[in-house]
Amino acid sequence: MTQYAMVIDLQKCVGCGSCALACKTENNTQNRANGQTYNWADFIHHTKGKFPQVRYEVMPMLCNHCTEAPCIEVCPVEPKAMFKTEDGITMINHERCIGCRACQEACPYSKKEVLGEETSVISFNPPGKKVHPMYHDGKQIIKGSTSSGVDTARAARALPPHRTKYDHPDYEDVRRPGVVEKCTFCDHRIKKGDIPWCVECCPAEARIFGDLHDKGGRLAQLLKEHTSIVLKPDEGTKPNVFYIRKYTV
Repeated sequence: MTQYAMVIDLQKCVGCGSCALACKTENNTQNRANGQTYNWADFIHHTKGKFPQVRYEVMPMLCNHCTEAPCIEVCPVEPKAMFKTEDGITMINHERCIGCRACQEACPYSKKEVLGEETSVISFNPPGKKVHPMYHDGKQIIKGSTSSGVDTARAARALPPHRTKYDHPDYEDVRRPGVVEKCTFCDHRIKKGDIPWCVECCPAEARIFGDLHDKGGRLAQLLKEHTSIVLKPDEGTKPNVFYIRKYTV
């Protein structure tokens, strides 16, 4: 059976943020709103050591698409709103999601106390709150001289103005209030034979996507060639996002 996975080569990754921007534009995620960040592709930053022996580390973060996914286990609806696809992606169905946030609470990679830094692996769109609120705002920074958010959306004929439209049976291209959202490995692209947009847009080719069980594939070859790590292996979730090498030694 197929098990889609991602390898992130930390020796190539410089934390430029191209993956985050690519994900944001492809999946129409919000800017910071309602007290939280909406980045399906996020980062953890660490500075270790004492001058002059200092190491700066950037750890890209996303849904780990865990084989033993606690977010699926705790989802209270039947059939599950959070579930596994046949090719190993941890998927969210927005028609079934009731916004209880049990998945968000159960995910060990969303918790500040686990990783030491706040991440947005699973985000929540509060009910009664507008999605992309800045583009519903009619205020102008300089009255009569600058456009407001709503003017920009109206001129672009899209909300958000950078909206990428796509169809998927489980998730919406712009999520509605009252549901959670997260990385889907760009399943809407995979179904067309493409790769996740963050992988395609990485200028350093630090992200590699493929079938973990394809022994002749590049992803499997890299895992064979290099010692890999996963985040919080002690959690027992068996992540399918692997990290190899380091940017600094």
